[in-house]
Amino acid sequence: MSESFPVTERSRIRRAHERGSHERAAVYEVLDASPLCHVGYVIDGAPYVTPTLQWRVGDRVYWHGSAASRFLRAARGTRVCLTCSRMDGYVMARSAFSHSVNYRSAMLFGTAVLLEGEEEIAAALRDMVEDFFPGRWEGLRPMTAQERRATAVLRMDIEEASVKVRDAPPGDGAEGDYPVWAGVIPIRTVLGTPCPAPELPADVPLPPGLAALVASGRLRGGSGGGTP
Repeated sequence: MSESFPVTERSRIRRAHERGSHERAAVYEVLDASPLCHVGYVIDGAPYVTPTLQWRVGDRVYWHGSAASRFLRAARGTRVCLTCSRMDGYVMARSAFSHSVNYRSAMLFGTAVLLEGEEEIAAALRDMVEDFFPGRWEGLRPMTAQERRATAVLRMDIEEASVKVRDAPPGDGAEGDYPVWAGVIPIRTVLGTPCPAPELPADVPLPPGLAALVASGRLRGGSGGGTP
């Protein structure tokens, strides 16, 4: 397997080339750090973009939603564009024009496939839970047949992808003698202190896996690199 995704007119980076890459490792890094994604597709000639959670298994990305969603049903077999992004800081420059943000973003292209079998859907949902919270699935109440039927899961093989990253100070350093503060205000998204459900018995502890995840500050516990 090539270390980079193929580059076409659709996926090539046209501006700020120094910030971009098509390397698989760079794309995976942004995907695995960004649970929330936006999936864009066209239904009856009109564009739609829907937010959802995504998880990755190798070169394949999954997302889910309600089985009653007309968007998900209509997306089956269509070309889709899936994007993820993280905002890492406000870049405060000496001029309004030079203000910016530090960020990481990935754009993926592929064809949406709707999972059909209940066992396949259940396995994919298990992968999702284990990707976010390793070790949690086995301790949960088993999923019912009705819950499986109410959930739609789609996947796509990543055919093309690109990533762009900005991680730098303001770009107007030549104006360093202008008397206004310049620099970067970092933005961090971390897990906070768990809040127990109101009806949770006092003697039910936070599982060690969740405690470790919260302590790590990461938004998901898995690496997203499982074998399909």
